[in-house]
Amino acid sequence: MNKRFLWILFLVFLVCLVLVIPLGRYPVTVGEIFRSLWAHVTGEGQSARSEEVVFMFLSVRLPRILAAVLIGASLSLSGAVYQSIFRNPLVSPGILGVLAGASTGAAVGIVIFSSWIMTQVLSLVGGLAGVGLSLFLSRLYPRSPMLALLVGGLVSSSFFTALSSLFKYVADTESQLPELVYWLMGTISRATGSQLLWVGPLMALGIFYLAVSGRTVNALSLGDEEAMSLGVDSKKERLKLIGLATMVCSLAVVVAGIVNWVGLVIPHVVRLLIGPNNLTLLPASAILGAIFVLLTDTLVRSIWTAEFPLGIFTSLICLPLFAFSLWRDWVRK
Repeated sequence: MNKRFLWILFLVFLVCLVLVIPLGRYPVTVGEIFRSLWAHVTGEGQSARSEEVVFMFLSVRLPRILAAVLIGASLSLSGAVYQSIFRNPLVSPGILGVLAGASTGAAVGIVIFSSWIMTQVLSLVGGLAGVGLSLFLSRLYPRSPMLALLVGGLVSSSFFTALSSLFKYVADTESQLPELVYWLMGTISRATGSQLLWVGPLMALGIFYLAVSGRTVNALSLGDEEAMSLGVDSKKERLKLIGLATMVCSLAVVVAGIVNWVGLVIPHVVRLLIGPNNLTLLPASAILGAIFVLLTDTLVRSIWTAEFPLGIFTSLICLPLFAFSLWRDWVRK
């Protein structure tokens, strides 16, 4: 049943990919896109309209669709991994300071360097620094490493959130502050093909490895002693999986800023639908997260002339979903 659900979810994902291609403020059909691409490759039947369609599809719409898929899969999958490893369904990707650290890095890039490239690089560095601080603080209380890691994550998040607020206060109100605030709200409008060339492969490899690590995550969710009895080096594998989940989550922040609630709600919904077995939970979370962010971003860029930040709509949609899933979980018990 779970494998059948996984295949159905994958087919829904493919259908959604085809359906969102023609949607947007620039009216175009799937057939026109293929005809324009064929004319561009072969040189037959080229026109100004076909070249406009090719430019729009390859330079604007395709990078944005791919970015939405990668971001949704990264956030939801990293959330599922964190929740299973920490054995807490309310854990989110920001628990280790990833989002707060990346926000601080972006604030440094915008306020001090005024460079979008530096903003992306420092966002990644900040996300890794947030996790590094969490791991360092967790070493101060070795008796309960899991609890210490969670507390370290809360301290790290609070520290980097305070730094972000400081940069907001000193930012130029005419140019830097609006850009910083808009980025922190989450948006895929700046995703480009050149950006995805270096971010995309890393995210895709990380997503694939995490999605097929269900057996290891199952063992880690049982506890260290049970994992060791199953032949799993719990310390090594836990650090590896947390590191990969942090990497894909940080890269998602590099591309889109802070997209809230996806990493918390989507794995929780999938767990209610198919159960806690990570062999199917992890890939299903990745697929459903990709579908959710893809459809939400399509809605954001299609129904208004002025584009609203993606993070606002993910929060507005996920909050009632989360409340409903909690209610369903309470009814079942």
